Formats: sequence, structure tokens, C-alpha cells
Amino acid sequence: MEDWEGRAARGRERFEDGASRSPDAPDERQRQLTRMGNAAWGTGLSFLMLGRRAEAEEWLLRAADTYRESWPDAPPGSWGRPIGAMKSRLVVNDLDGARADARWALDAGAADSESPIGRYAATLAALVLGEDESAAALAATLGGADSIPTAVTRSLTALARGDSSRYEAAIGDLVADFESRDEYLEDVPVADTVLALQELAAARGITIALSSTLLPER
Repeated sequence: MEDWEGRAARGRERFEDGASRSPDAPDERQRQLTRMGNAAWGTGLSFLMLGRRAEAEEWLLRAADTYRESWPDAPPGSWGRPIGAMKSRLVVNDLDGARADARWALDAGAADSESPIGRYAATLAALVLGEDESAAALAATLGGADSIPTAVTRSLTALARGDSSRYEAAIGDLVADFESRDEYLEDVPVADTVLALQELAAARGITIALSSTLLPER
């Protein structure tokens, strides 16, 4: 049985420790903020798995804000930060905040990135903004990218096309992909991408029931 209380406590401790000793040097500071964002993310997901929705929302929104704060001094192509921010907000249904982060990703040039991760960020952003035609075109550029699980690309494509049957198959495969992993960010075994995509699906009238030890009980 997972120790979600312990994970939440350790994540909160890491976040608060980082906040208490922020470096002055820009590069060190952006690295510290990223670590803090990851810690807040893990804390929020742990609270979500405990069914403590208010605390989960507090920490996942804090994660999104911290990822955003780390961006100005981040190296070029640090697309994991807007992706993490959008997913964190989607998980707690902060759609206005997710739209703001989507515009951030697109304004930063994610759609024109040579990196598949950048175009993934752009695809997610387009879906958040309801620009499904653009999302479909962007998702088509992700095929064969080693850095992005095939089930993620298939799920994004199905959402952009409003294809519920293909989405159901793809999101089921994505759950299985998460369940097959041996390592998770911050040692927090939660299928956060699945949770984020399920919110985007619901916004399109697509409701798929999923069950996994990596997902919170509904």
C-alpha cells in the first residue's frame, strides 16, 4: 500500500526547504525553482490520491506557478515547464489558468520548436485553448518521437479529432504504459498525464471510466 501521507509530507518539506534558501545566481535559482515545482507537484498528487481535494488543488497550483517563475532564466527549450504547469492546472480543473499557460507556451514558440517535446507542449496548449484543428496538425508531427509515448500521441490525436472510440483505446493504453514503468518523477506513482487528458476529454463531451492504482478513486 502506498504511503501517500509520507510522500505528501516529504514533498512539502522539500518545497519549503527550497523556498527558505533561494540562490541569487539566475541559473542556480531556476534549477532550485524547478526542483520546488516538482516537489509541489508530487505533494499535490499525493493529496489527490488521499482524496484531499482542497490541499491537492493548493499544491498543484503552487507547482504551476513555480514552474512559470522558473521560466525566464531557464535554458532554451525547457518545454517541460509549461507542460507541467498546464497538466497541474488541468488536473484540478483550473481551466482559466491552463489557458494562460497554454498561451505562454505558444507565445514562447513551442509550435515551431525542433524538439518533439516543444511540439507536444504546443499540441497540449492548442487542445487547452480549443484549437483542435491546430492540435491535430501538431500531433501529426509527433509520430515516431522516442521522447513521447505512442499512447500520448494517439490520445492527443483522438482528442483533437473528437474521436471517442480511438480516445478510449489510446487512453487505456496510456494507463497501461504508466503501470509498466519502474520509475516516476519524485517517486510519485500517479498517471498525471492521464488525469490531465481526461479533463480535456470531458470538455469535449467524452467520458471514459478508468480504473488503476495510479489514479485517484472517484
